[in-house]
Amino acid sequence: MRPASELINTDFKLGVLGGGQLGKMLGLAAANWHLPLYFLDASRDLPAGALAAWFSEGNFADYNDVYSFGKDKDTLTIEIEHVNTDALRRLSAEGVVVHPDPDKLDIIKDKGLQKLFYLEKNLPTTPFKLYDNHQAVLDAVEAGEWQYPFVQKLRTAGYDGKGVVIIRSAAHLDNLLDGECLIEPCAAIEKELAVIVARNKKGEIAVYPAVEMDFNPDANLVERLLCPARIDPAIEAAAKKLAVETIEAFDLCGLLAVELFLTPDGELLINEVAPRPHNSGHHTIDSCYTSQFEQHLRSILNLPLGSTVMKCPSVMVNLLGAEGSNGTAVYEGLEACLALPGVKLHLYGKANTKPFRKMGHATILADTLEEAMDIAQKVQQTLRIVSMD
Repeated sequence: MRPASELINTDFKLGVLGGGQLGKMLGLAAANWHLPLYFLDASRDLPAGALAAWFSEGNFADYNDVYSFGKDKDTLTIEIEHVNTDALRRLSAEGVVVHPDPDKLDIIKDKGLQKLFYLEKNLPTTPFKLYDNHQAVLDAVEAGEWQYPFVQKLRTAGYDGKGVVIIRSAAHLDNLLDGECLIEPCAAIEKELAVIVARNKKGEIAVYPAVEMDFNPDANLVERLLCPARIDPAIEAAAKKLAVETIEAFDLCGLLAVELFLTPDGELLINEVAPRPHNSGHHTIDSCYTSQFEQHLRSILNLPLGSTVMKCPSVMVNLLGAEGSNGTAVYEGLEACLALPGVKLHLYGKANTKPFRKMGHATILADTLEEAMDIAQKVQQTLRIVSMD
């Protein structure tokens, strides 16, 4: 790895697999250092394409595309897990710095392997069992191995609530997804939390305050998050400690988003992790001294990690496409939201909307969490993303 003095205004090349909104926000953070990023994704029309000086059109899941893209880069990272890790392993063997480590990425992008990893490392998680297909799940239910309600998760390719179903009764068995999967009981959950933790090659670690997540019941994705989380300080400390133990167990450099269940008796269970900037850290752009995106860059480039101190309470609201809307996006109520105090809008530049598609996010800053929550509710009631078609 080159020293920091050689990263800026030289021929240093930092490549990113994926050009969606996470890539865009990573590029915005890098621009503060005049550090250009190189992106690989299907189309320059994706969010990162609008600001990328270099954008290669290709398939980040294809061996040849990833290898061709990465062979002249100094460092490679990701904004999405579902990339070709065989090509990353070859590039790493040839001297390219790759974060996260491809072998660890293979574990994380398979929810079944994730769960087995937690068992091996004695990290707390919900009980589970792995199945080859939905028929095997049906056989297990018929044999009395599972009681309702339970959760089915496809082992690979799921994101933003896709690939996950809750089976509440026998009437919902037709909703089972086909493919390799895991089944776990519906845990008794008081709150869902997330902690973003960062680690560089020198072993330095920085942890952000825990956030509390509220989920959209229809789309099964985060609708808003609250920071600081409304939890006891002892729970906060335990959540941070568990996040540190998790990133150290994986031996990762970069960011790790650790999603947690908090049970009514105060137990913390790991739900799943993501080795990259994450939706649960978007508020850090406006509300923390170092954004998660800058922190990811610091981590993978082995630079000193930035302060994770929170400037003020905040609420982040995902801006989702309205139900029944498919087509060219129109933002209704935009001016009214911009007139509200402490509202920071981040629009991703996706031309077309569809129901529950993430089109942007709003972070609301205030002196108190309660005040931020009130303004966030106004944003949710005011801003609608519909189609003009």
